[in-house]
Amino acid sequence: MLRYAVVAVAFLLAGGVWIGLAAAPLPAVPPACEDRDTLFQVSTIDALLQGTYDGSMAFDELARHGDFGIGCGDRLDGELIGIDGEWYLIRVDGRPYLASGSATTPFAAATFFDPEITVAVDEPMNLTALQSRVEAKFPSENLFYAIRVDGTFPHVVTRSVPAQEKPYPRLIDVTANQTVFTLENVTGTAIGFWTPALAEGVNVPPGYHLHFITGDRAAGGHVLDMTLAEGTVQVDTTANFTMALPSGGDFLTVDLSADLSDDLEQVE
Repeated sequence: MLRYAVVAVAFLLAGGVWIGLAAAPLPAVPPACEDRDTLFQVSTIDALLQGTYDGSMAFDELARHGDFGIGCGDRLDGELIGIDGEWYLIRVDGRPYLASGSATTPFAAATFFDPEITVAVDEPMNLTALQSRVEAKFPSENLFYAIRVDGTFPHVVTRSVPAQEKPYPRLIDVTANQTVFTLENVTGTAIGFWTPALAEGVNVPPGYHLHFITGDRAAGGHVLDMTLAEGTVQVDTTANFTMALPSGGDFLTVDLSADLSDDLEQVE
């Protein structure tokens, strides 16, 4: 497993004031000291876009930082979803598999989900309309938000990709050959994050990154499109952000100075 360094950035909720930046080995986090108002992230989206796919953090460690989250498996082997403290990898066959605690992830985001905002949906809404309705409830566009959508879905389109072999291709080339699944008339949950523009190059800003899993845990994947017939959206405002950067492997030499917004738009 790769070692990693931690970059922590904290924002005061009453003004978004930057108050700290540090790089150090990740300390142990006793359960009694869990910071439930922090989005914890492994690596950066720009590193992933350029083929940095080797896992750097075990799922057991990731789970100490949240009971809710998304990401991917080592070598891109599966779309990761963490829901109610259980972590699944949805592989290229479209089926969720419980993630082994010793397996690793090259990119993930996690938090402890404590929603403060609830939006009831009692009429069919496509993904664009649903996202706009939820964004209207945000108190600021400069914070991170964890999003959970539970309900009945007439139509969900998801994707997954197979595990990759070195030399790793760029993510835009991997997703050009993605496996797409169409789910009809299912109940389930879409979860993920809305990331502010200030996190450009770090996650998917500004906007949503969602993964889906059915209620019977039989299918899911990265959300490409969906329609919600009825259900509930819950939002957890997250003012603090911590990142664990790999301290070895391809991450040390990848060029993170380029503008990869076009690649990201095609991948998402």
